[in-house]
Amino acid sequence: MTSPTSPTSRRHGSTPADYTPFAHLTAPNAPLYRQVMRAFLAAKERFAVHLRPEDVYAALDAASRPAELEAVTQALDKLVEWGNLRADPDHARVTAVEDFYRRRFIYQLTRAGEAAEAALGTYDEVLGRRGELQAVALHDIVTQLRALLVIAAEDEPDPAKTYVALSVLTARFTDLADNARAFMGSLQRTIDLHDIEVEAFLAYKDRLIQYLERFIQDLITLGGRIALLIGELEEQERVGPLLRLAAAREAADATPEKAERAEAVAYERWAARWSGLAKWFVSGEGRESQARLLRGRALGSIPQLLAVVRQLNERRAGRSDRSADFRTLARWFAQAPDDEARHRLWRIAFGLHSSRHLTVDAETLVERTASPEPASTPWSEARPLRISPQLRRTGSYERRGKPRKVADRSEARRRLAEVAARQSEETRRARDRLVTGGPVRLSRLGELDPLAFQLFLRLLGDALATWRPGTTTTTATSGDGSMEIRLTALDDGSTAEVHTLEGVFSGPDHLIDIVDLMSGHGDRAAPASAPAPIPVPRRDTDTAPQLTEDR
Repeated sequence: MTSPTSPTSRRHGSTPADYTPFAHLTAPNAPLYRQVMRAFLAAKERFAVHLRPEDVYAALDAASRPAELEAVTQALDKLVEWGNLRADPDHARVTAVEDFYRRRFIYQLTRAGEAAEAALGTYDEVLGRRGELQAVALHDIVTQLRALLVIAAEDEPDPAKTYVALSVLTARFTDLADNARAFMGSLQRTIDLHDIEVEAFLAYKDRLIQYLERFIQDLITLGGRIALLIGELEEQERVGPLLRLAAAREAADATPEKAERAEAVAYERWAARWSGLAKWFVSGEGRESQARLLRGRALGSIPQLLAVVRQLNERRAGRSDRSADFRTLARWFAQAPDDEARHRLWRIAFGLHSSRHLTVDAETLVERTASPEPASTPWSEARPLRISPQLRRTGSYERRGKPRKVADRSEARRRLAEVAARQSEETRRARDRLVTGGPVRLSRLGELDPLAFQLFLRLLGDALATWRPGTTTTTATSGDGSMEIRLTALDDGSTAEVHTLEGVFSGPDHLIDIVDLMSGHGDRAAPASAPAPIPVPRRDTDTAPQLTEDR
């Protein structure tokens, strides 16, 4: 029953790839074919290999399945013809000679049909994916990297533990990267107001902005920590042996003649996965990491979202939008019933009509009614129309009334100025609070208020993003160019704690030097509240900051 062009009736590699198993998607009865194929996939999950026509009929949705079993049987035969299914004679129910010659078949999925359904499932999943920024995945990646460090420290690393840790690490990183790409794509469509209702956008914009800010903060802290763990594994040359252990375990079930090749292919695959992970979190020479690019893209999306909100509010307030007005006018012209209506619309829209600024009083109207002037009378022969000298001189017959009062918005401007000044002062105080006036220990930074702590986290994230294996001191500038931070690792094993209203931020102590570039072009004069600077000690080993926050 298999078609001559079906993949099941050909030898592998004898002819080019055949996509006939996808033919049922464009057939007239495509919905029924899709239901039948889904019934076979569901049966396969229950470890059922063969299905009879009545089994398929019972598995279909009662609301949409055909009324007769014969329609399902015909659909099964067409799927066999296209190569999605295979039909075998059904001898299990033969009880008489006439039953043997009666046409009875059982059906099962072919490899081509199963591959086609897998491709369609992937298509549906990707098409419907909205994506998300997975902060939890960042925590999981940190956990698995720490587990790899513990495994690598053993004299004889366990292949099973190594394989499981690398598999979980790869799966979580793949989910993080794929979902981040999908989310940023859907976010751009949201910004462009594609595939979204305006009311829905206005309803969830605040939650979306909070979601972006929370992920950015997690990416700053955890992304730097992940980069440090990756650097520690690569610096001690522990990655290669771990990848070879995982590749050997993956190829353990290969046949003897293919074992060596399978292990080499598996190692190349694991090395590519690790390289992708490292490049995603660690920047290289002339190349920024994907984590840093994602952070910048997410940060840039927030003002874009606010600009869309401002544009929508302007439209709702009735402000002029010339392009939208012309599009509406063009639609009115296209919907006009005839040319006369179009001319009338033209005169109304652009004011190209006869002059109608003269006023005719009641006496003139009575006179014209009693003695009408024929329309065929030439203008030079018609009775004159008396025009007021005031109208001739000023262009207006009636006296102008008192102009409307101009709304006084000074109070609203004053309130806005107060809010802007207060926010600017709070930001200035936060910068002044963080300025150290020279290198100081992180443990002497003292307690920070929420605004100063947020600014400190952003500066710390910028510094950690530039940290490389073997680095002892790094310098970074904030995104707005207002502050500079210099971070130097210590080797005395001391611990630093930064107290905030939400908890204690703790980790290995470091030397930190923060400069306000907006005041005096980098003047390092320490404010009254800043701790006194201390000398920078020398160090012999390379360590990097690994800060943790205790809630």
